[in-house]
Amino acid sequence: MHTFDQYTIDSTGNFLIGQLEKLDPKLNKPLMTFTWSRDIDLREDITIANDTASFLLAGYAETGGMSPNGISWISQGTDAISGVAVDVGKTPQPLHLWGKELKWTVVDLAKSQALGEGIDVTYYDVMQKAYNQNVDQVVYTGDTLKGFTGLTNSSYVSNIANVTTAGSQSPTGNASSTKWQDKLPVQILADINEILNSAWQASAWSVFPNRLLLPPAAMSYLTATIISVNGVAGGMSLLRFIRENNIANEQGEDLQILPLKWLNGRGTGGTAGDPSTVNRMVAYHKSPDYVRYPLTDLQRTPLEYRSIYQAVTYYGRLGQMEFIYPETFAYRDGI
Repeated sequence: MHTFDQYTIDSTGNFLIGQLEKLDPKLNKPLMTFTWSRDIDLREDITIANDTASFLLAGYAETGGMSPNGISWISQGTDAISGVAVDVGKTPQPLHLWGKELKWTVVDLAKSQALGEGIDVTYYDVMQKAYNQNVDQVVYTGDTLKGFTGLTNSSYVSNIANVTTAGSQSPTGNASSTKWQDKLPVQILADINEILNSAWQASAWSVFPNRLLLPPAAMSYLTATIISVNGVAGGMSLLRFIRENNIANEQGEDLQILPLKWLNGRGTGGTAGDPSTVNRMVAYHKSPDYVRYPLTDLQRTPLEYRSIYQAVTYYGRLGQMEFIYPETFAYRDGI
């Protein structure tokens, strides 16, 4: 008399699945994205041998002639001419060593190659994604363990405030709200012009912002909201209206308005990553002359053989955001 144990039953099931199942061999990888290379310029003179990255910032001073606060006039009979002074300060910041070891067995490598994609290639792809995600976080928010901040939450930026409330003319009737969905298009434009003008003023009217970063929901609202122009309904999107009428455009600057996930909940009193709390927008001038990030290229060790294992380590230096002129930045919360 025949009996079938669980192993026999399971094996039969596996056989049927293997025969009747159509497997898609494509390896579907986790969804992830990074934008750090879009929003920041790199300082590329850093090497793996450097422990610290520093930069110099000079302060200028001068006195007037006959009046200490006036124009530097001199008379024909003067015997004392005022001069100028230069004070140079150095700002050093540590460079942090980043690394990942990739390790697999020769058996795993042979199996994966038989399936059409080497496991070493897959491990390398995972390492690259981990690296870009880490750099993305460090560039935008810094690292609490190491004790430094990033592009969206820098302690060097003092130009921080809340956007204005909707006022009496509110499409939702919520006149005390600061959120854009409770405001009219002209009120949203006023918020954007205010942050641009504020950063321009803080830089002694010398540098105008050319980049505005918004939380994804705010960017979607600007894109999806259609407004009337000259009495014609559905004339253009709110985003296009703002791009054509902001003060940066009037000053000849091509203002780039872009979404950034790291701004969700980044405002004062908000919960980082939670878009239902206090969100933030950031205005700045993207240029290595004003802000930049020190970074080295990834390097690797030679492939090492350990018994049936193969291992290789990738490593590089990640720095801290260098705010050469933090006064060119402005943060506004509550949108």
